[in-house]
Amino acid sequence: MATYYDQNKYNSLREEYEFFSFQRYDYTFENGNLSAKFYFSLGDKYFFTPSFEIPSREFYSWKMLKDRYLDTLIFNIGMIELISYWKLACPKKVYIVPHYLDEKQILWWKKLYFNGLGEFFYLNGIKENLNDFMHIIPESDDKCQKLDSVLGEKTLVPVGGGKDSVVTIELLKNKMPIIPLIINPRGATKECVSTAGFSEEQTAIIKRTLDPTMLIMNNEGFLNGHTPFSAMLAFYTLLIGFASNSKYIALSNESSANEPTVPDSEINHQYSKSVEFENDFRDYVYEYISSDIQYFSFLRPLNELQIASLFAQNKEYYKVFKSCNVGSKTDSWCGKCPKCLFIWIIMSPFIPEKELEEIFGKNLLKDNDLLPILKQLKGEVEVKPFECVGTIEEVNACLEYCQQPIANSQHPTANSQQPIANSQQPKSLYNLLNQYDDNNNLPEIFERILKDKLHITK
Repeated sequence: MATYYDQNKYNSLREEYEFFSFQRYDYTFENGNLSAKFYFSLGDKYFFTPSFEIPSREFYSWKMLKDRYLDTLIFNIGMIELISYWKLACPKKVYIVPHYLDEKQILWWKKLYFNGLGEFFYLNGIKENLNDFMHIIPESDDKCQKLDSVLGEKTLVPVGGGKDSVVTIELLKNKMPIIPLIINPRGATKECVSTAGFSEEQTAIIKRTLDPTMLIMNNEGFLNGHTPFSAMLAFYTLLIGFASNSKYIALSNESSANEPTVPDSEINHQYSKSVEFENDFRDYVYEYISSDIQYFSFLRPLNELQIASLFAQNKEYYKVFKSCNVGSKTDSWCGKCPKCLFIWIIMSPFIPEKELEEIFGKNLLKDNDLLPILKQLKGEVEVKPFECVGTIEEVNACLEYCQQPIANSQHPTANSQQPIANSQQPKSLYNLLNQYDDNNNLPEIFERILKDKLHITK
């Protein structure tokens, strides 16, 4: 596979820029809006000040959070934000000035950075190891304070504009108090929340701003590549969770996210959506941030096929949901990328072809230009697409089903209130629709909701 850079470029940048520094952060309140900024330095030659703003909402209780609590939450956000800027030159030393990190924390962050940058290293042809790629050096004795707040029985649901968060919000909204959360709202995220019946004032919003210097440097020969966005989201959800007095943070990551992108390796585009990261994050939060807040993925017991079957029952979202990264700026499906093709395939057993064509503007399976991507999704080449797509097994099960005559005459799920699973389906599809992954962190009340929907009694 072609690489963007190479090992020599990586080595030379690490020699030229010996250290990266997380210098400080600050935050202010104005008219109920929280604004925060981070100050990073690359070898004292380049300086970055990424920031975020959280607009005021009636359900926030900022005054309930002590300054020391806000320090803990915002500092940890800074720790995940810095990786986007560190990767420009990958300095060997990373100085953390604001707060102390113990050895266990340092190892935790190194694991997240290393695995979260697995795709970055792979595509750039960089060979590294966990021990040596970075040395984190705390320069303060000021340890962050653990929060002792007791939170209310509310649930925060991050909404990304795709099918997964739609399923979560639809299954939970009439069962418990929920607050949708959007980072950097766009057409699909706003319309999905609106379709679910929530106004903008009922929605938590985070306006996150990247430093423009980084974007310029990406075009000037510095290193660039994928970073673990979902890990960044995880730390932001903690801040919103405490501000909104919400005990539960319900993500929408499925069991399929655990499959590596590069077979027989730990390189996974969706690492920060995996159950491994989820478990690590929960352990970190429990030890260093709070023993009360509960972070988990509501859809973890399910695979992509099951989620697609549930989504298909909600026709009102067909015209508004979007999960194409290429078309995100124009709020559209590009119809040319792995994500578009995968969504078509995974929906094909449950939504009639005509309706899929209305969603995507054409039949993607009849587009010969997509054949190379189709081979990747089917596992006929060495590596899956570096996208948030399902497993090879799921793709092939859908394609097998669509080749049968029954697929052209009925789509039971689209007209039913339950996911389909019957003897007329290929065994591969039937088995996938009857799975339930017990390797999950669902609190009992959430597991009961999901099992009731799926008619699982065990």
